[in-house]
Amino acid sequence: MVKTTIVPQVGQRGADLTAMVDRIIEKPREIAELIEVLKREKGTVKYAYEKVLRLVSERRPTLIYPYFDVFARLLDSDNSFLKWGAIMTVAHLAAVDAENKFETIFEKYYAPIAGPTMVTAANIIGSSAKIVLAKPELAGRIAREILRVEKATYERQGSPSPECRNVAIGHAIDSFEQFFEQIDDQVTVIRFVERQLSNTRKQVVKKAERFICKYGK
Repeated sequence: MVKTTIVPQVGQRGADLTAMVDRIIEKPREIAELIEVLKREKGTVKYAYEKVLRLVSERRPTLIYPYFDVFARLLDSDNSFLKWGAIMTVAHLAAVDAENKFETIFEKYYAPIAGPTMVTAANIIGSSAKIVLAKPELAGRIAREILRVEKATYERQGSPSPECRNVAIGHAIDSFEQFFEQIDDQVTVIRFVERQLSNTRKQVVKKAERFICKYGK
């Protein structure tokens, strides 16, 4: 394989990642090199590699789709930042998932909604509308997974945090608002949102009020 200069450039402090993304889209042969470096890199610079690949997946998912399994494995990463990036990249790839690979990892993808990490759950919930847009047949199933947030247990500094759950519930309302029309069991979702009218977090109450005003009877 012909060596490129994209890897050291991406790793430089202050690198123009947007310009790197433009370049990679023009010369997609460099994606394979970035993927290999991402898999073996041990330092913090790997976050730049992940971000560039994620941005490419958002703009040109067909270029990253051949590496779907790489990002599916990162969903199990002990590194939270790589895991969160993979959650978003996999959602981007749903738009070109001709082999229905997402369905094979569906349970793994949505399992973290139950806890214990709120940010992980929030990233999954926030990425779900993009998946539904690509795969509307999964809307009902995805909605049921998101509804589990109401009974989830998230930890903050090692202890259960009801406030973290409230934050995640707010993300759930935002997500439902984006694909409510595609959900088969809309009544269950509306009832979930109605319960949030008494949520102790004011921002969640406002989101619930907006949702009910838009979709409630």
